[in-house]
This record gives sequence, C-alpha cells and structure tokens, in this order.
Amino acid sequence: MVAENYIQDFTELYKELCEKVTANIEEIAWQDLWHNQVNFLQDEHPFPTPALFYAIRIIDVDDLSEKAQDCNVQVDMYHYFETFADTYVGSYNQESALAFLQNCKKVYQLFHSTNGESYSGMRRIAFTPVDTGDAGNLYRQSFVCQLRDLSAMDEFNTFTPGDVDVIKGTVPIVEPNDESYKLPTSGT
Repeated sequence: MVAENYIQDFTELYKELCEKVTANIEEIAWQDLWHNQVNFLQDEHPFPTPALFYAIRIIDVDDLSEKAQDCNVQVDMYHYFETFADTYVGSYNQESALAFLQNCKKVYQLFHSTNGESYSGMRRIAFTPVDTGDAGNLYRQSFVCQLRDLSAMDEFNTFTPGDVDVIKGTVPIVEPNDESYKLPTSGT
C-alpha cells in the first residue's frame, strides 16, 4: 500500500523525516543528508552531536501510467555521536557514552511500523555499527517503506465543479473570415 498523500519527489520524504525527529527526539542536535561526513570531520562543516544522517535509495519500482512509479525505498539513518567517553563495563562515564544507543532506540520507535504523509509501511530491516576510525560512535539503522513518485509526470491544469462559469443563452454564430475554411453543404 502506498501513502494516501502521494509525494512529488524525495525532498518531501527527507523533510518529513527531519520534522518528525525534531518534534519527538530533542536530543538529536543535527540532521542532514548522508555523504560520509563523519569520515572527513576535519574537512566538513562542523556539526553538533548526536547527529542523524539520511541516505535514501530506491530498491525497486513498479511503473504506473503517466510516468508515475510506486517505489520501494530504503532509508538508512546514520546515528553519530562524537565522544571520548568510555563504553567499557564499569567505566566512570559509561552511561553518558552509551546514551546514543537510547537515541537509536527512540529513532526505531518513532519510525518502525508507521505511515506518514509521504510514505507508508515503514519498517526497520537492519541495525549495525559502522567503523569510523575515530573516537565517534556510528550506527546505521536501515528502514524500508513505500512511496509514489510523481515527479516525472506532466503537469495538467485541473478544475473542480464551480471553477468554470456557464452562461445560458444562444451560441453566437461566427463566420470564418477565410473562405478556404468553408465546406460545401450541397452536392456541387
């Protein structure tokens, strides 16, 4: 099943995901599209953590008429927390170091088995750590959902009843100015 309010492009999906996290998980300090920022921290625009990054990809599509597609989409959510705190059992600051896992759980609870304005049937399919080579913690949660992409469709003007005024009366007879457009009506 595809969401009732069909999206026009993936921008709407991204914006909806961000708005949902902003409204429900105050601990997330930064959201962005994923482009491997955490492996190039010295070159990237600085961002606060915990941060959540989104990678959106199409798994498969069903073509519909008029250039529309029903898409099965994978949304990878990268949860990054930069910390020098220790996660080992019994460490002094283990609780604060592991707080990002609670945020991962909140993201899971927020999206798993949900429908939105731009997607339907969101469910988590994977949860895995990602090596960063630095002191940060990075985990990826993968979700799949369905959406309808209408962004390639031709746009048409639509009208609803009441948009057009109908004036009752006789139809005016308009004679063409050019004789070449007249057709003979009798057998000449």
